[in-house]
Amino acid sequence: MYMKNPFDISKFALTMKTIGRNIIEESNRINMERNQNKLVSEQFVLYVAVSIFAIFIGSQITEGFLLVPHWKAISAGDFYAYYSEFGPSIGQFYTVLTIVAALIPIALVVYCKYIGSKASQPAMISSLFAVLFIACFYVYFKGTNELFYEAALNDADLKKELVIWSSWHWGRVLIECLSLIFLIRSAIQLRNKNT
Repeated sequence: MYMKNPFDISKFALTMKTIGRNIIEESNRINMERNQNKLVSEQFVLYVAVSIFAIFIGSQITEGFLLVPHWKAISAGDFYAYYSEFGPSIGQFYTVLTIVAALIPIALVVYCKYIGSKASQPAMISSLFAVLFIACFYVYFKGTNELFYEAALNDADLKKELVIWSSWHWGRVLIECLSLIFLIRSAIQLRNKNT
């Protein structure tokens, strides 16, 4: 189409430039909103993950301060009666919580590797500690807990074994705390990168 007036062409060009600028600004605004939503979602997931891990450690500390002293204070017969009644539910509770807690740093490593974040380094260390606290179960707790279910130890041997069990338990809690420290470091690195 032929335009009669050069002013119309400049007006048209100005209009197109304004439309283009508005499209770019709107696109940038939408991308900023998406990034902000992603950041909020990521931070929420990290907060929940660290909280779950901390709850796991809190439950382990509670077991160490409340259950183990109680177990040491009662007779072998009372302990075995208690363990046969409550052992399975305690075992189920800790199995689920332990698996979930151990998967958190492993999932964080995968996510950090996926996005190419250096936060994968502390997440990897946290994962190694998670593997260690899982290994503690198979190295010591599984066999000893079976002895408890079988009521295989006399009163004196049970008292000795509960002292050993307690030492293993607190060692495992220490490993879990180290895992949590590196999990938090990784989460902080992720948060700082995105703010």
